[in-house]
Amino acid sequence: MRWFQTSIFAAVLSAIVITPVVATANAETAEELAKVEAKGLKSAGDKRLKSLVTAPKEAQSDLEFSRKWIDAQPKASGSAQWRCLAEALYFEARGETVKGQFAVAEVILNRVESKRFPSTPCGVINQGTGRKYQCQFTYTCDGHKEVIAEPRAFARVSKVARASLDGKAPELTDGATHYHTTAVKPRWSRVYTRTARIGVHLFYRHTWRTASN
Repeated sequence: MRWFQTSIFAAVLSAIVITPVVATANAETAEELAKVEAKGLKSAGDKRLKSLVTAPKEAQSDLEFSRKWIDAQPKASGSAQWRCLAEALYFEARGETVKGQFAVAEVILNRVESKRFPSTPCGVINQGTGRKYQCQFTYTCDGHKEVIAEPRAFARVSKVARASLDGKAPELTDGATHYHTTAVKPRWSRVYTRTARIGVHLFYRHTWRTASN
């Protein structure tokens, strides 16, 4: 019994001695980790630190998918890439709702962000042009002259193009890179993943998701 009591006393004594040592070691480790972390944060620079603590910028909160909102926006202008996108929206979706026009613009810009397509709006829109009915967007290879006969409609879609390029619209199609109207059913629609229906357009993505360039 005496041996047992002595063993218990020794174990307790050991715990009393060791615990402060362990606590001290843990404190020193925490202090070293804090120094390393502080050094890393300092090397990141003020700009990077600000981006880490600032909430991501959301799409423009006052954007509305309505003609009233579009008509209230200032006249749009921009580079050749903006013009290509505006023309595509005019010929492909001028009869659609404003939301549908934004969705078509999103598909084109999703393609721009994918390694499987050209890296600019003009490149995406004109891909395959010159080969009748083998282009990506029918109006570029249907044999008809591209005439903008409805200036008011073009003014509207040009504003949609501007807002889309500026990243002001929320995501609508869940990464879609293809679409077609409800009047047709292309063969590829049977194997692609349907992501949305907006107006008279159905939207799809391939089994691969959009990959950034």
